[in-house]
Amino acid sequence: MSYFEDFTIKEEIKKAIKDMGFEEPSPIQEKAIPAILKGDDVIGQAQTGTGKTAAFGIPLLDSITNEPHVQAMILTPTRELAIQVSGELQKLSRHLNVRTLPIYGGQSIGHQIKALKQGVQIVIGTPGRLQDHLRRRTLKLDRVQMVVLDEADEMLDMGFVEDIEAILKQINVDRQTLLFSATMPGPIKKLSKRYMVDPVTVSINRGEVTAPSIDQAYFKVLERNKLESLCRILDSQDPELGIIFSRTKKGVAELTESLQARGYLADGLHGDLTQSQRDAVMKKFRDSSIEFLVATDVAARGIDVENVSHVINYDIPQDPESYVHRIGRTGRAGRTGQALTLVTPREMKHLRAIEAEIKSQIPTKDVPSIEEVVEKQQDSWKKQITAQMENPEGMSLFDDLAEELMHNYEAKDVVRALMKMNFSSVTDESDDGYNFGETGGAKGMVRFFINVGRNAKMSPKVLIEEISDIVGIPGKAVGRIDIFEKFTFVEVPEEVAPFVYEALRYSRINGARVNLEPAKPRPPREKRAPRKQ
Repeated sequence: MSYFEDFTIKEEIKKAIKDMGFEEPSPIQEKAIPAILKGDDVIGQAQTGTGKTAAFGIPLLDSITNEPHVQAMILTPTRELAIQVSGELQKLSRHLNVRTLPIYGGQSIGHQIKALKQGVQIVIGTPGRLQDHLRRRTLKLDRVQMVVLDEADEMLDMGFVEDIEAILKQINVDRQTLLFSATMPGPIKKLSKRYMVDPVTVSINRGEVTAPSIDQAYFKVLERNKLESLCRILDSQDPELGIIFSRTKKGVAELTESLQARGYLADGLHGDLTQSQRDAVMKKFRDSSIEFLVATDVAARGIDVENVSHVINYDIPQDPESYVHRIGRTGRAGRTGQALTLVTPREMKHLRAIEAEIKSQIPTKDVPSIEEVVEKQQDSWKKQITAQMENPEGMSLFDDLAEELMHNYEAKDVVRALMKMNFSSVTDESDDGYNFGETGGAKGMVRFFINVGRNAKMSPKVLIEEISDIVGIPGKAVGRIDIFEKFTFVEVPEEVAPFVYEALRYSRINGARVNLEPAKPRPPREKRAPRKQ
């Protein structure tokens, strides 16, 4: 295992890495950074969420001088990625005198021209907007020493290959070229052959990372009941020490607050914490003062705590690589770890992509019922009550109230009421579903209206496949389907209707945007007026 300290890079960069809370590089960083530092052209096969930005960002920043001209350029498919990469580079260069500028469409070109005139060393941009600047001669690439093509396959899908080639032709020939892509389709290989010199390929062997000592499972949950479902899972599993992953900083803060309000020993870890706050949270987690660490992928990098019994994906990761890294934090030192994932109907496609990538099917489990949780928790509650009675200090405060209650009510009813009050977060019924009302479906079925029909090449086969894939029911369980020119009706079993509703409500079928709503009941057939005699 290597550490960032081992790399021959500027001390200012090491300090920034430490400030960000990273100790050890991710697999792609471990392989890519030394090759890039050596000056090789590098092809990195990696996806978002694997730490690839730092994999090229660290050696890129190490090569930048104080000269106020463009020395490095990063091409990204979208404005969001340009902003994200720029943000990461700013964090890594906080102790260096380096200026980075994201350039993308939708932002004032005048503002970008002004910034470029003031002197920028690193430009991160989308191909279209970069082309605009090159045409206006507001961007000069003759002294660029390093160029990075980030998410090259995405740029290919978006039709940017010609733009990329036009840009590469204007960059200093004596440069280092880095290409990062999740997949390597033919046109990308062709691009690398044409514009790279003897590239070194680095990729991660996923098979090495999925530990056999990890039990994986996923729970189908409704978006509206996600927190309630998580609490039931936590109560029935009773984890020793768990990391709960959320997708965003805001998500971490909200989930941490909700868990603390329900009495769980939890704390959050996200990018906005100072180093001392981060250290304090990690100390509590390491010495088990808290049971659950709620974190984003970025914040959890570099965490290595041995006795983590559970990794819980509250939000499913966006890509398979991230899933493998997350679940690898449990099942250490010969112990069996649990990796549990909450999947909402709209996230089923992400789950299928993860299964395809790790080449195995993740078993599904039902969210525990309230009865199961109460049964599971009874021993724990019994111990807590017994321990309290064995240590009666302060209990005399309640003598009068206890005597009055015992005089007026049955002892069993008093105990049940106190138990219910104390453990209300477990026993309170949640709103488990939707009330679709009368939709005109057959008995036990809910009938939905979909706003596309034959005009979007809708067919029973397409619709059945979409529903059975998302909800995990056999195709034959789908009921009557009526397809018209511009709309469709479909009936599904009542128990899966909420999942179908959440999954297809704002999705796409055959590329057409779909809106799905409960159907209105069929109008009653008009009775014929009696024939006049």
